[in-house]
Amino acid sequence: MEKIVFYLLVLVATIKCTTTAPIDFIRASCKTSLHPPLCVRCLASYADSIQHSDHHLAKAAVTVSLNDAKSAAAFVSKLARVSGLKPIEYQAVKDCISTMTNSVVSLSQSVQELEGMDRTAGQDFEWHMSNVETWVSSALTNQNICSEGFGVDGRVKDVVTKRMVYVSQVTSNALALVNRFAVNHRKGIHKP
Repeated sequence: MEKIVFYLLVLVATIKCTTTAPIDFIRASCKTSLHPPLCVRCLASYADSIQHSDHHLAKAAVTVSLNDAKSAAAFVSKLARVSGLKPIEYQAVKDCISTMTNSVVSLSQSVQELEGMDRTAGQDFEWHMSNVETWVSSALTNQNICSEGFGVDGRVKDVVTKRMVYVSQVTSNALALVNRFAVNHRKGIHKP
């Protein structure tokens, strides 16, 4: 009887040592991104829904990016209504609104596409994943275009650039996690 109790205790201790918390999964996954601390900070509150799923992690990362892009788009839209903008600043803000609208649309499409991907495989998976990768990449490009569209130095450029750099970093992290999900799914490491 003592041997059985001993083996059970060893088994329980082994299970506790090999099981990692969802936040550890997020930390390990975020190491593949360009901005790991930001990645972990943005996704930590989603740990319970992510668990150890690459799919849920990618979907949460794109959702965070979408929410930040919406917030940045709203911020830039408010800037367009500020009086005292130089004509060149006003035009840059208007162009930024357009590119951020495109970014939000691309990220929205990505979230929708990721919704049902846990039920896809083979060519279906590849087609849906290609859409997501393209749209998230497009969103990132639009965010960068917004940042680079200000030809005149000044307070407006500084404020918009700071906001866009943050959103671009979050989206870059999302793209890295989407790519990680795709690679792991193809290798058969897919966790629903």
